[in-house]
Amino acid sequence: MVYHIPALLKESIEGLNIRPDGTYVDVTFGGGGHSMEILKRLKTGRLIAFDQDEDARSNVPSDGRLLFLDQNFRFLKNNLMFNNIRSVDGLIADLGVSFHQFDEPERGFTFRQDAPLDMRMNKSGQVTAADLLNKLEEKSLADMFYKFGELTNSRRIAEEIVAARIRRPLASVNDIVTAIGNLAPFRQEHKFYAKVFQALRIAVNHEIDYLKEMLVQALSVLNPGGRLVVITYHSLEDRLVKNFMKSGNFEGEEKKDFYGNIETPFRIINKKGTTPGDEEIAANKRSRSARLRIAEKI
Repeated sequence: MVYHIPALLKESIEGLNIRPDGTYVDVTFGGGGHSMEILKRLKTGRLIAFDQDEDARSNVPSDGRLLFLDQNFRFLKNNLMFNNIRSVDGLIADLGVSFHQFDEPERGFTFRQDAPLDMRMNKSGQVTAADLLNKLEEKSLADMFYKFGELTNSRRIAEEIVAARIRRPLASVNDIVTAIGNLAPFRQEHKFYAKVFQALRIAVNHEIDYLKEMLVQALSVLNPGGRLVVITYHSLEDRLVKNFMKSGNFEGEEKKDFYGNIETPFRIINKKGTTPGDEEIAANKRSRSARLRIAEKI
């Protein structure tokens, strides 16, 4: 079974503008697709790779230029400093869930197969999707589905979940699908459940908060001229990344100096972002929602 096929691989690696003697970071190692391509372009350079999923360790090659850290990327700066790395020349983040995580039923990431409602990227994490569904108050559930799934009927979804868990705790994928099945729009069931599961996954893994923490630290550790390369898969992530690259903050608010010049920490390399072409989507359907953004630190 293929662990993962990275989206926009060629474009993202070219976007890093790799120097053979540079220091680079892959904060989402996964199956190692991006890291392997970076290593091909390094001579005396170095690559530091992060991944909090213990399954990813089996993909790490034996290469003296590669330092693998089984850590969440929110601890980027501290881990680099611990290893005497003060600055880097480029950082890449592929924010998608790996094929391996989707295709292992026991991880509970997909609504297509029945499994325990887990969704933890880090298996040692304490809170699962089932915990959230069974313990959060109705308003908190509604807020989660609205904020992280962009579901306009989030209140109805929360109501149905609370009603279902009174009868018995929600423990499996089928439990949640059954509980809210009457709310799925006709012929758009897959899109509906995808948004529900996206919201749960983001909440379980604190994905938005941790992404913000990582981006701020990335700006701090990048050398001038260093590249920040991020692949997003939904509008919440993409909006944050776009705003941060544009203005250095997550609201996208442009600040001006005394003379009225816009102050920004980055030069945008691909202003509209890059999306997969028809050929890539045909070969890898899971790449269809990917968007690549590249910026260079000024």
